[in-house]
Amino acid sequence: MATPKDTIKKETKPKAAPRVRKAKAIDEVPHLRIRVRAYEHKILDASLKQIMDTAARYDAEVHGPVPLPTEIKKYTVNRSSFIDKNSREQFEMRVHKRLIDIINPNPKVIEALTNLSLPSGVNIDVKMM
Repeated sequence: MATPKDTIKKETKPKAAPRVRKAKAIDEVPHLRIRVRAYEHKILDASLKQIMDTAARYDAEVHGPVPLPTEIKKYTVNRSSFIDKNSREQFEMRVHKRLIDIINPNPKVIEALTNLSLPSGVNIDVKMM
């Protein structure tokens, strides 16, 4: 005679479908990635405002500015050449960085950004993604 344990079937869970990551909306649409670098943060922020105003004038969707980590380069130098070995000076250079994405830019926006005059000391890298 069958015992109650033998007649009960084990319930198995159906296997879940493998997870598929959905692509972000920003990856599906072409966009400009603008990376701006400068030694002085005030000049950098003024340049970013100028870029964002230009993009807003042509009704472009802007994501950012996103602050990236500040790159700090430190240098230690002897104060004198011979006698005072223990007397040293330390200098550092800070490079501030920001990132802006312009989603689905039209040709007018791209032309306006290429004709933009920014202050010296501001480095801009533009990539079409």
